Amino acid sequence: MAKSNEERVRFANDEIIGKGNLGVVDEIFATDYVAHAGGMDHKGHAFVRRYAKLLRSAIPDVRVVDVAVLMQAGDMIAWQRALSGTHKAELGGIPPTGQKVKWRDIVVTRFEGGKIAEEWTVSELAGELF
Repeated sequence: MAKSNEERVRFANDEIIGKGNLGVVDEIFATDYVAHAGGMDHKGHAFVRRYAKLLRSAIPDVRVVDVAVLMQAGDMIAWQRALSGTHKAELGGIPPTGQKVKWRDIVVTRFEGGKIAEEWTVSELAGELF
């Protein structure tokens, strides 16, 4: 596995989003992982797996186009990813459009013991599907 926080973020994106390799979730994320997104808190490895499956099911050709680190300080890193793919199945109540979509997520990630412990995410995806 990668050693720096930036390498860990890139590895997580490549393996989980890009390849659909959910076998690395335990290696990358802390057991008590929390994601803050859309005004809600999502917890644990089960959430990471559900999210990845849902995204890859709705956008089966999803690919991480770019990961750009915006800032690093201590155990935190702020980064942005650009993604693209074709919306082929329902996602969050939005029926499939069959359209190519491109969107960005901005994420602040906190590490603990070399694993991702907490994240705050803002995504453009919902706006791109309408």
